[in-house]
Amino acid sequence: MVGMASRRAVVTGASSGIGEATVRLLRAGGWDVIAVARSTEKLKTIAEETGAEAFTADVSKQADVDALRDHVVATGGAHALVNNAGGARGLDSVEKSDVDDWIWMYEVNVLGTKRVISALLPILRAGAEQTGHADILNVTSIAGHIAYVGGSGYNAAKFAERALTEVLRLELNGEPIRVIEVAPGMVRTDFSLNRFDGDKERADAVYADVPEPLTADDIADTIVNALERPAHVDVDLIVVKPVAQAAPYRFHHGPLRVARED
Repeated sequence: MVGMASRRAVVTGASSGIGEATVRLLRAGGWDVIAVARSTEKLKTIAEETGAEAFTADVSKQADVDALRDHVVATGGAHALVNNAGGARGLDSVEKSDVDDWIWMYEVNVLGTKRVISALLPILRAGAEQTGHADILNVTSIAGHIAYVGGSGYNAAKFAERALTEVLRLELNGEPIRVIEVAPGMVRTDFSLNRFDGDKERADAVYADVPEPLTADDIADTIVNALERPAHVDVDLIVVKPVAQAAPYRFHHGPLRVARED
């Protein structure tokens, strides 16, 4: 079996937030990394700073995913896939939300994940023959486990991505390929800014007075830790929330304090 330092990972949604942090941490740990995202300029900067390889692709476009597959094959294969590309749009109700927003969320979170898995799974099987195992890690959300008012299309998409992940694990049973789900809660990235179409004031209000929301680095650390477990250890599901968050709809505001009896 080759050493960990020779393993190669493909990370989607790699131009910012959790994806970027994951690329940086994997590179710091000696992994070879292909960073995949739509933004060529952002990827170029990350590649220059980390030594990762940049590949511009939109996971909602089959031609882009096919090109990614061909590139991975031509440049040495892969041993791990981190499906991080995704996002939310809006907080409207089922009744009033925009169907186009639902379509976008389903395309990116669900069908994008499916496209990349279908394209790269044969490559990961070849990688598993080299190293003894391979990994598919899907970054979902607690929105895929617990519904909440305002979740609407994002809940629907993330519940579907979670189901995809669980079915895949059943399908791959018997192969040395781990299927891992990391489901973050509140993480302070550009997620809310994108959800609210660039409305910074509205995005900042999400985190107002919530003590220590998670950071992209916190989730990246969780992802890399799961990938670097011994080959026989499969961490099926990791739900990661800040201590101040009990559920998608319940946050503590203000300092955390130990309760005292009167």
